Parts: sequence; C-alpha cells; structure tokens
Amino acid sequence: MASGMTLDARVQALLAQGRGGDAAALAIRELGPQVLAYLVSLLRSDSDAREVFAQFAEDLWKGLPGFRGEASLRGWAYRVAWHARDPYRRRGRRLDTHEASALAAEVLSTLGDEPWRADRMAALRSRLAPDEQTLLILRVNRGLPWREVALVLAEDGQPPPTEAALRKRFERLKEKLGKAARDEGLMD
Repeated sequence: MASGMTLDARVQALLAQGRGGDAAALAIRELGPQVLAYLVSLLRSDSDAREVFAQFAEDLWKGLPGFRGEASLRGWAYRVAWHARDPYRRRGRRLDTHEASALAAEVLSTLGDEPWRADRMAALRSRLAPDEQTLLILRVNRGLPWREVALVLAEDGQPPPTEAALRKRFERLKEKLGKAARDEGLMD
C-alpha cells in the first residue's frame, strides 16, 4: 500500500480487499492515542478513559465495515468514542476474538503511565457538560470541521445540528468560559 496515502484511503483499500480486521487494526493504531486523550479530557479519569477506550476499540472493530464515509474516518472514530462513553449505549456482546481488546491494550501500552497534562483551563472545562466539552475538544484541540463535529454530536435517529447552530453554541460556550476564567482570575 502506498505510504503517501491518507489513513482514510488506506483503510478503505483494506476494506475493499476484504481485510476488515487489518483495516480496523490500522485505524485503532493510528487514531487510538488521540481518541484516548479526548476520552481522558472528557472523563477526567485515566481508568474510566481506558475502560471506555477498550469499548471504543471493540465498537470500531465491529462497526468499521459499515463506515459509509459521510465524514472522515477520524470524525467517525470520535463519534464511536462519544457513544462508547455512555454505558447505556453499550449493547451486544464482546468480540469472541478479543482482537480489538488486544489492540486497545497495545495502544495503551505505548502511552505509558505518564500523567496527562491538562491546560490551565482544565478545572473550568471539567465543569462543562459532556457535549460542551466534546464540542470544545473536537473543534479547538482536534481541529475537526463543523460538519464532522455535527455528525459526532448528532443524536441517534435525528439529523445532525446545523453548522450555524453549532457556531452559535460554540460562541456562547466561549463567552461562558471567558467569563468563568475572568471570575477565577485566569484572564483579564
């Protein structure tokens, strides 16, 4: 496979060849560290994030053959992670092969036990609702386009929020954080 290909193209090529397991393994290895960092930031607990990450890996493994390319693979992976964090959304049984769990453990082992460094606003950000944190992390920290953020935050069976609605929500969120940061003396 050409090394100059994007991750999306490499995964799609593997899927087209009927190599779903290899495609999922590639996606988990490449996207795993940033998805785990997102989960740690969202959940504020390494152990909870690692548990949800293992669920994410299994969900991605099972769901990748159904990936339709409506968003980038990275955006879709964040949607999978967003849904994996909710224990009420966990359905079905775990994979019999445990391959996804082994891959999750592999990605986790490459990160070591180094503590996560939070930015100066971590305490303020932790006060936000999970969907607000996700909006902030995916848009600011991960640079996802509005369309993909909308797909991540879409409720099951509902159309995704419009870009205009997300932008407005983001503006209100920035104002809310700015006021809280000023109140805490973090900003002038």
